[in-house]
Amino acid sequence: MPAFRVAPETPTIKKVFKKILIANRGEIALRVICACKELGIRPVAIYSEADRNSLHVRFADEAICIGPPQLAQSYLNIPAVISAAEIANVDAIHPGYGLLAENANFAEVTETCSIKFIGPPSDIIRLMGEKERARAAVKKAGVPILPGSEGILAGEGEAVEWARQVGFPVIVKATAGGGGRGMRIARDEAELPGLFKAAQSEAASAFGNGDLYMEKFIERPRHIEFQVIADQYRNVASLGERECSIQRRHQKLLEESPSTQVTPELRAQIGDMLSKTLSEIGYVNAGTVEFLMDEDRKLYFIEMNTRIQVEHPVTEMVTDVDLVKSQILLAAGERLENVLQGPIVHRGHAIECRINAEHPEKFTPSAGKITAFNPPGGTGVRIDTAAYAEGVIPPYYDSLIAKLIVRGKDRPEAVSRMSRALEMFIVEGIHTTIPLHRGILADPDFRAGNFDTTFIEKFLAKRKAAAKPAA
Repeated sequence: MPAFRVAPETPTIKKVFKKILIANRGEIALRVICACKELGIRPVAIYSEADRNSLHVRFADEAICIGPPQLAQSYLNIPAVISAAEIANVDAIHPGYGLLAENANFAEVTETCSIKFIGPPSDIIRLMGEKERARAAVKKAGVPILPGSEGILAGEGEAVEWARQVGFPVIVKATAGGGGRGMRIARDEAELPGLFKAAQSEAASAFGNGDLYMEKFIERPRHIEFQVIADQYRNVASLGERECSIQRRHQKLLEESPSTQVTPELRAQIGDMLSKTLSEIGYVNAGTVEFLMDEDRKLYFIEMNTRIQVEHPVTEMVTDVDLVKSQILLAAGERLENVLQGPIVHRGHAIECRINAEHPEKFTPSAGKITAFNPPGGTGVRIDTAAYAEGVIPPYYDSLIAKLIVRGKDRPEAVSRMSRALEMFIVEGIHTTIPLHRGILADPDFRAGNFDTTFIEKFLAKRKAAAKPAA
């Protein structure tokens, strides 16, 4: 398979941004700052009053306060973000992930203000963000999708009719959903109407949109996603897959690349299919296409994230492609072949653990001051974080405080290296999920690659049973 799909020749645009505003916070803001500085671009940070002493503020060339701690009044306040961009006179805005990253309205406003949005065009974000439209678009191009409803469900009555055709169990999903919200699994007809109403209410509350669609529910699937990048000339490259099955309540905890279940032939087949599909759609910049894998190793499209992912470092570790720098160069009009500078080669195995400020078993948030912070190092170890000793974890934002990533020559070495790194990772003053990750890495089923999206439920049940005193 070729490294990427090449469109007809188009002259390369030799353009570099002078100044980029980073519309985010925490470790991803710091990650974008690093990419900007390596490209000779001046990074501009925005921050809320709660983040005044954050590292992304310290290391940016400029920093602008955009409001109080609450998200709606700061990081999600589009007029405030755009005003900061205009005050700083930036050429472009990088949204990071989360917050406004997949907000088509934000991308559209940015474009209207003649500021380059580092991501797909607003119409593509809107298309892929409406999951039922995205399913129809990729299905038309031949990408396999799960059996399900055709379009948005009109109500619980139509949901029951489709479920009878598809066959139970089924899952209803919010078309504008994410993070597991607006989703319910129905295993029989009697419970479907009530679950439909609950999902609809949750979706309307979380996303301002209660529209739902339905898919066949796969028992014990694996969650596999493919990283893609594309230029403005319809050239698209697939950088292989990430295994994301270790998750709790649809929130990923640990990711790795490559997946033990994806053969070179399947990787090439899906990569070529995605390159063709996304080229036809007109996709631009970085994105991730997510699939569920059944027990027969068949992949089914579920959604596309039109942004950089939290777990992008595992792909960077095995391909040596800097995805954030690539985003910036592609947004500046560079051709994909000049960004990649050669074929995509996968080397070794990488694992990422998301370190959250949470109680490791109760999963309750743990805000407060970090009294001691010692990140691990050594060969093949990377840590993306904005945390530091005496720094404060505010209660207003996502609990992710660090991403620990390792690379080994193969999976056993990567697992061993991650286990060692977790032992050397010290964070005191708050609870973190480090003990949970140490347990996962030591689990025999995880080490054998014998897991699916139900792994954490079984893992926690085993730990609870082991901790129960003997009668």
